[in-house]
Amino acid sequence: MKIHANWRAVAILLLLSGIAARLIAVESRPSFLRPGLHLYAYVGNTDDGTVNIVDLVRLERLATIWVGAGPSGIRAHPTRGEIWGLSSEGGYAWVLDAKKSQVVARIPVGAAPYALDFSPDGKRAYFAASGANLVVAIDCESRQIVARGKAGRRPWIARVTPDGRAVAVSNRDDATVSLLDSVTLAPLSPPIPVAAQPEQLAVLPDSSKLFVTSGAANQVSVVDLRRRVLVANLDLGSRPDDLILKPDGGELYIPSSDAHGLLIVNTQTNEVGDFLLVGMSPKSGAIAADAGLLYVSDSAAGHVVPIAIDTRRVVRPIAVGQSPLTCRLTPGGDILLAVDAGSNDLAVIRAKTSTLITLIPLGSRPRDLAVKVF
Repeated sequence: MKIHANWRAVAILLLLSGIAARLIAVESRPSFLRPGLHLYAYVGNTDDGTVNIVDLVRLERLATIWVGAGPSGIRAHPTRGEIWGLSSEGGYAWVLDAKKSQVVARIPVGAAPYALDFSPDGKRAYFAASGANLVVAIDCESRQIVARGKAGRRPWIARVTPDGRAVAVSNRDDATVSLLDSVTLAPLSPPIPVAAQPEQLAVLPDSSKLFVTSGAANQVSVVDLRRRVLVANLDLGSRPDDLILKPDGGELYIPSSDAHGLLIVNTQTNEVGDFLLVGMSPKSGAIAADAGLLYVSDSAAGHVVPIAIDTRRVVRPIAVGQSPLTCRLTPGGDILLAVDAGSNDLAVIRAKTSTLITLIPLGSRPRDLAVKVF
């Protein structure tokens, strides 16, 4: 009788374990995925020129692919089953087929490219070649260069306006922003002076204003894109590390590691309206589609900090590793990802409960991150 009872207990435990495992798997699986769809993360390693492909449903690294020295600007194509990126040291763009997990094209774009952007319809990709003082447009289907334009000295980032009509380029050595026609890449106006060493760009959804960070001053420049003039250089009191635009364009969130907090800019009045103390060294962030929560990485504390935007309340930090940098939310907002350059892994966080699911090991010095559903 005792042996029979033990076997019954074992059977019950196995059954309960199976049910629990299934519940965990279902909970971890993003709600928008249906059978046959894949959800992958692509993380570039700056040390060895590779990209890691991570299955976010099975929670494992599937492959590591060499793309080129100094991978940067990794982006998921909005309409094609492709991941695009740059080899900043090789001077070319690369295209990775998401289904095959293979690099299918390498396209020379000029010396020292760092970032890329796509047109709203996904037909073109734009690159700023910092070492050649060029902006290049590529047809995404034929993968041929269809336009070249001159920017200022050391163009850093090129961003297409949401209406698809213009390309804004931050010229780091000129302290200017160039506005180019998105079709021909001809200048739409003389270069617009902004704060020293302009870097990151954020454009309002109605394409009316451009916000530009400074790499040398505690300022963010505001450019009127309709009049094509500088409106103001906003004094922040500390160095900006990132620009995160609210989906409706009403507010701009600026993590600053110097200030240990988050500056909030009213984009209509061009004023710094609020400041929140976040942690030791807030670096970058990701915002939910409903604008309920903003997630900010704290690279010195090893945390990702959720912030309730409406109430301006800092929520309990999520421990993720040693030095989290880049943050991304998956489509649907189920999963938050954080690349950790200190512990060399990818933190996978359940956004609904702000709990860490797992850490997935990557290669040396991971940084850029893209997410793709296909």
